[in-house]
Amino acid sequence: MIISSGNKEIFDFATPIGIGLIESAINLTHICLFDKPEFLIFIGSAGSYGRFKPFEVIKSFSASNIEHCVLKKECYTPLDNIISLKPSVLVNSSNYITTDNSLSQAYLKLGIDAENMEFFSVMRVAKEFEINAMGIFVITNYCDKNAHKEYINNIKKAKTILIEYLKDKKIIKEKNG
Repeated sequence: MIISSGNKEIFDFATPIGIGLIESAINLTHICLFDKPEFLIFIGSAGSYGRFKPFEVIKSFSASNIEHCVLKKECYTPLDNIISLKPSVLVNSSNYITTDNSLSQAYLKLGIDAENMEFFSVMRVAKEFEINAMGIFVITNYCDKNAHKEYINNIKKAKTILIEYLKDKKIIKEKNG
């Protein structure tokens, strides 16, 4: 099953699950309870902490939920905040978009390369229901002061690149006519 967040990231071949950690977890849980998929592919956009450039496609089997306060050593959590099905690009999730380049550099030092608001929820729900899952993302922006503007300017082209990638990898089929 192919899923996406929704809003500006709607695809005719993907089921939208909502934006952010909570909405996506609730909606994906409903899907899994009533029609459990064999495999989940979450598609969408991601912001780069600096390693990847806009319009690069990345695949991930690893997600984290590391908040900014962790980087500043101002908090802790008893929760397991990293899920990794196999070594891959680590994508961080939060309900907030990083706009401070110094925080981006701190994430890079932790081995985290990109961020997407929903991916950790997807991986956590998949783990709960024992479903293999992965994410395929197109980088739309760097996580800096221009993050939102770059996202808005780049999302249309990023979606086109993502669709072509999915067709090339035979994850989706070409439409006839």
